[in-house]
Amino acid sequence: MENDAATLYCTNELCQAPNPLTHKFCLRCSTPLPKRFLWAVTDGEILANAGELLADRYLVISKALVLDTKPGLLPQTPNGEHAQAVKPYLRLFPYRLHVPQVYGILPRSGDTYDKEILLLEKPPLSVLDSTEPLEVQIAYELTTAWHNATSIRQLNLLWQIANLWQPLASEGVASSLLNPELVRVEGSLVRLLELRQDNQTSPGLPQLGEFWQELQPQAKGAIAEFLSEICRSLIAGVIHSGEQLVAIIDRGLTQLGQTQTPLIKIVTKTDTGPCRQRNEDACYPPAGSIVSKPPSQTGLAIVCDGIGGHEGGNVASLLAIETIQQQLHELTKLPSEHIDSSIVLASLEGATAAANDIISERNDDEHRQGRQRMGTTLVMALPIAHQMYIGHVGDSRAYWITRSGCYQVTLDDDVASREVRLGYATYRDAVQQGASGSLVQALGMSASNSLHPTSQRFILDEDSVFLLCSDGLSDFDRVDQYWETEILPILTENYDIAKVTDKLVEIANIQNGHDNVTIALVHCQVKYSEPKSTLHTSLANLSTLPIASNTAIKTPLVASPVGRNQKTQVMPTTKPAKSLKVPLQVIVVPLLFVVIGLLAYLWGPKLLSINSSPRISPDRIPSMPLPPITSGSQDSSAKDNVNAPGVILQTNSEIEFTTTNSPPKGAIAPKGSVLLILKQQQTEKNASMYLRVCSINRQASSSNSQPTSATAKKPLLKTGDEVKISFSKFKSLNIPKAQPEVARLCQPSKDASTDPDGESNN
Repeated sequence: MENDAATLYCTNELCQAPNPLTHKFCLRCSTPLPKRFLWAVTDGEILANAGELLADRYLVISKALVLDTKPGLLPQTPNGEHAQAVKPYLRLFPYRLHVPQVYGILPRSGDTYDKEILLLEKPPLSVLDSTEPLEVQIAYELTTAWHNATSIRQLNLLWQIANLWQPLASEGVASSLLNPELVRVEGSLVRLLELRQDNQTSPGLPQLGEFWQELQPQAKGAIAEFLSEICRSLIAGVIHSGEQLVAIIDRGLTQLGQTQTPLIKIVTKTDTGPCRQRNEDACYPPAGSIVSKPPSQTGLAIVCDGIGGHEGGNVASLLAIETIQQQLHELTKLPSEHIDSSIVLASLEGATAAANDIISERNDDEHRQGRQRMGTTLVMALPIAHQMYIGHVGDSRAYWITRSGCYQVTLDDDVASREVRLGYATYRDAVQQGASGSLVQALGMSASNSLHPTSQRFILDEDSVFLLCSDGLSDFDRVDQYWETEILPILTENYDIAKVTDKLVEIANIQNGHDNVTIALVHCQVKYSEPKSTLHTSLANLSTLPIASNTAIKTPLVASPVGRNQKTQVMPTTKPAKSLKVPLQVIVVPLLFVVIGLLAYLWGPKLLSINSSPRISPDRIPSMPLPPITSGSQDSSAKDNVNAPGVILQTNSEIEFTTTNSPPKGAIAPKGSVLLILKQQQTEKNASMYLRVCSINRQASSSNSQPTSATAKKPLLKTGDEVKISFSKFKSLNIPKAQPEVARLCQPSKDASTDPDGESNN
């Protein structure tokens, strides 16, 4: 395609050079060039002819598949017109492995289309065997991919749909799982092309059974009768919930898993990095280890990123590693056929809670409060039989790499992700806000009753690699940029996993370099043989199945508010002694009257003024950023640092800034303007400071009768504008802090309000 449309522009804002679509790195500055394929929600209509360029950036590949040729620019944000359509995507953000996410909108074009079109990122794709850079197509429908799948792959696909049923039904889009055109298969993953709203009558499990009946003729012999019985039970209403359905399919997967031989290899490495004095990360197995299972009994891998700097981040990460390894030691010794998935998930959460309480108790014993408290992030992987279990708290990440793609399977516990889950913003909008990367939870910061770890599991039916890493590697999308050239060859060309680990650490130190980096690579190889006999799992007695099983991704929207200084206790490792069984009301009722009388006498009406902190429903929590928790070391004088986020400044001269909207342009802040520092952000070439304009001194600007030639034609900034400036220039200007009476002009922007039903009023 030799035309202007076939040009991909560099994402480096200092470069933005055009590049041929065949290139993976910019010709001018060597920045990786992302190819962001998008799906346009056109209700089945053809968007435009292949090769056309829409809105001066979106290249049409086929039908409704487009490529963003200017990925460095923010897309146009969906407005109120799309609110109802966008909400399910945002609320289902924890399931983005299967559900596409909102990228932006394609603005109206009178010649081509008369309405704004929703664009979804990371649609299910298949890369064709071709040297052409755009030879991609939408992944196969479930009914097509089903034919060539093994029996364990077939059950795996149904298991994923069963796990998605309840979450999608709760958002009124379960009918998406019954539409053959929307249910696609990318490798071993079920991925939806888009979401469709249910009709007035929402579909039920009987309709799912009817849909699955169409797959039965092509089912492998080992599962044919088992699938037939499942379909009959669904249609007859014998299976009452998605959780029951998952538990039933789990029985079949357990039997099939016994004919699969897994081989696990783990390599770990950690590095202080070029800019840090000490390493506060930790990992298990110890850094430099190479562990194979078998012969090793366990394949546990852990990565922790300490929080608290010289205050003890390294202590917290080591405590977490030691505690979790000890807690899970006995579990990893059990034969895999005797381990139930609910027990493993509960054990991961229990080990996480134990580590949290030990760190939190250490904080309490040392009287650490607020930012002085040490803590750590956590991500761990535990392969057992045909499954991979992942546990997670904080912003250390787990990625799943297969021949079909690279998938981030953990969701950062930060402000940006919380905003998306609550339905307030798309992710690309949320990360642009101040404090978007601040953590909302980490181990050791408070008691376990306010900690909500994520635990999930995946079926292994093909060779794959799980990457666990701290943000020293994952920041600035380095994994997305380099997985194909550095990690994929482990699967396709049998690359040495230890050398790949070394290379990833090198990339982190050169391309990022701002933090410690820790990596664990878990290479999973599987050999599967089709069973010679059929499954003998019976559905005759469903009463033994749990009504609600622990199979869904457990990611509560927001932790309930708990004071940071609350005294914590370590979870007991032994059962408490039995106590005398006395009716509770015999003790409590008289004691209650005594306490109430005493309080009324001592304080009287003062009791009415005591503020309470009720538990707030996650759906009703307003979008309020929590106090930032930053990984890595912190300077004890950070609050006095004039460059820190949240500091309010007042200019003592006329200054030119660059606006952050698209396209960026130069604008002037007159002398006396009040500015709020939002964040400092590092790019490939330099670092930039981002600020918000709180107040403009119009009098100073009008009295400035002799502007410089460089700024004479520049427009003035307006209150509320967000701007940026290179860090080196910002530092040289030495802008002073604003006086308290002036700082009052700089109020933080109000978050979206909610009505009594929890709906956004924006």
